[in-house]
Amino acid sequence: MKKNLLFVIDSLKTAGAEKSLVTLLSMLDYSVYSVDLLLFAHGGALEELVPEEVNILKPLKYTKFSELDLIDSLKYSVVNREYKMLSARFKYSSRLRKGKYSNPQKAMLFWQSVSSVIPGNPKEYDVAVSYAQGIPTYYVAEKVKAKSKFAWVNVSYQLNEKEKEFQRIFYDQYNKIVAVSDSTKEVLLEAFPEYKDKINVIYDINNPNFISNMAELEDSYEDSFDGIRLLTIGRLANQKGYDIALETCRILKEQGIHFRWYVLGKGPLKKEIEEYIEKHNLNEHFVLLGVKANPYPFIKNADLYVQTSKFEGFGIAIAEARMLNIPVVTTRFDAVYSQMVDGKNGLVVDMNSTAVCDGILKLIGSNELRENIVNYLKTEKKGNVEEIEKFYQLIG
Repeated sequence: MKKNLLFVIDSLKTAGAEKSLVTLLSMLDYSVYSVDLLLFAHGGALEELVPEEVNILKPLKYTKFSELDLIDSLKYSVVNREYKMLSARFKYSSRLRKGKYSNPQKAMLFWQSVSSVIPGNPKEYDVAVSYAQGIPTYYVAEKVKAKSKFAWVNVSYQLNEKEKEFQRIFYDQYNKIVAVSDSTKEVLLEAFPEYKDKINVIYDINNPNFISNMAELEDSYEDSFDGIRLLTIGRLANQKGYDIALETCRILKEQGIHFRWYVLGKGPLKKEIEEYIEKHNLNEHFVLLGVKANPYPFIKNADLYVQTSKFEGFGIAIAEARMLNIPVVTTRFDAVYSQMVDGKNGLVVDMNSTAVCDGILKLIGSNELRENIVNYLKTEKKGNVEEIEKFYQLIG
């Protein structure tokens, strides 16, 4: 008899956790496991890559309701007498408008406002996995019946005492908590030292064959630019350090470098980034490409991959660039040395625009250094598909 598994994640947009989950799902043995997948937002670019054996559950009623605009949500509430959902939505929106909140705080506010109108999952599972911190973790803890529950944590962020107290209520209900890197585990233990024996490390799974094949499937850059192509992949959010990237771009332009810096991603800073681009006349130098379901042809055809993150749980886009033998310049975030060897597979630099600029100039200015890095990349171990065995051991 097959084991019933449930995975829960916010969405399948093109961020690291989402790509990691799709890779994990592509490697599962479906003769042994029956898999359901619940999303809190539908229409993400990676949904088309989910294996056909996976049953993507219908959107929650509140998920569909929250996607309506204000007028349509009012009409829906009146016609269907769903006044509690309308009240929950207004409660969450009004609380959000009262201040500037971090992602953990937004998730906490969402659950406090909305959880009462989200029904429990009627099915009982052998294993339920929240594959991201925040709302998926709260949902699996409170709304899912399962013999075993496992919570993934894929970012390293600091929590205040109120946030720790709130999250502890939910993490207490899990059999194990999975951190995606050693540094993520260390940050978790600072917040929750009582979970010392409850936290496992399973790295985000990267399958080099999958990535290499995907890199050959489609075209990438549609312009005819003949200079240095830099690429960054990541949500347009503070975590990814776009302030550093933009300032670096401005400096490179002032120095007369023939380059173009492409960005794959979308997010809350889009307008702010566009305003900076306009103000500093960077339209031909810093190019927002939006979201692509298949980013790998863009990585393959870049000269350098640049990561300006302020914090990461692992840094999956860096791993993907390495698998396609593209030299990397990255800031020194907590988990960076879990995969980077400074001077060997790329350059690790300080977290400021001057250092990032110097790293880029160093690489594009030395053919010998670039060739040495590419040669090292070609020989270093690719991917970590063996991590799937840790997952199997975890779920029993």
